[in-house]
Amino acid sequence: MPEGNFAATLVMRPREAPEVVALRSFVASLALYDAFVAATGRAEPFALKWPNDVLLNGGKVAGILLESVGAGSGVAHLAIGIGVNLVAAPGADQVEAGAVRPVSLLSETGARVTPEEFLDLLAVAYARAEAQFVSYGFTAIRSAWLACAARLGERIVARTGTETIEGTFETVDETGALVLKTAAGRRAIPAAEVFF
Repeated sequence: MPEGNFAATLVMRPREAPEVVALRSFVASLALYDAFVAATGRAEPFALKWPNDVLLNGGKVAGILLESVGAGSGVAHLAIGIGVNLVAAPGADQVEAGAVRPVSLLSETGARVTPEEFLDLLAVAYARAEAQFVSYGFTAIRSAWLACAARLGERIVARTGTETIEGTFETVDETGALVLKTAAGRRAIPAAEVFF
């Protein structure tokens, strides 16, 4: 991670079922979106890419990775890892062909935010989104996430480990799955890489 960028991990002890715990990727991406808006005073250049990236002017400025440790049939610990290109972004040669181009907050907006300042913004935004999730469930988070979604209503490509699916991005369902309208009908895709 280049100096001046942001990398952090939030470790939690969730109580919900594993499929509900996994929905925290949407909670974290909404919190990141809100932190970026607070840092820049602008919402329009930011969008959320399913399942767990934040875009700035169409480029990837932040990503999220969830990892968990089980306890019986539940989740004992959840780690939400977040990386943000505050001042520097990887070169195009460092990402997969066809992937969204990496960008930094500084290069795209001129906003210079330290990692510590960003943590202060993100902590408040995450606490707010987490409280909403715990109190009201995924429905409100899903609605807010869809309001910020990149390429909603447009044709995208989803690549799973075994197939490539092209279709119109219709929604995210109640389980967090990407829903595409394809030539073969409507498809709910629980896990994939999305390409524009």
